[in-house]
Amino acid sequence: MSDPTGCAVCASLADPGRRPPIFEDDLWHLRHDDAPAALPGWLMLIARRHVGGPAHFDDREARAFGPTLRQFSKLLEEESGALRIYTAALGESSPHFHAHLVPRYAEMPKGAKAWAAFDLQRAARAGEIPAADPAAVERICGSLRRRLSDWRSP
Repeated sequence: MSDPTGCAVCASLADPGRRPPIFEDDLWHLRHDDAPAALPGWLMLIARRHVGGPAHFDDREARAFGPTLRQFSKLLEEESGALRIYTAALGESSPHFHAHLVPRYAEMPKGAKAWAAFDLQRAARAGEIPAADPAAVERICGSLRRRLSDWRSP
């Protein structure tokens, strides 16, 4: 579905060596953020089709987006124990729709809340904060994979 020509997100979807997705169907790809991740459960919801964002979704993507985001956020909240799930999609680094689903834990690195939580990704990659525990990442990913194994986009 994606066109890998010149798009880093499309190329990542086509990469046979990529980390296995948590969920994937013909519309969406859900995976954990690449290591070093700032938080266990920092997920990326990616449109399988090369599309800039919701304003450009086709009718099927538009109908499925809300229920899909709700399902993934709800399960992530349950599996991670987060107080809430922050969601943001900016599209500055790549014009291919990808949304960050970020667990807001009671205890956050640097005490980050709201928009400050999104700077944690850069801080983890710069070595300013410890990366997420790989065992915690895998526990959340494995639980979500099992819970989503029979789910399909509306």
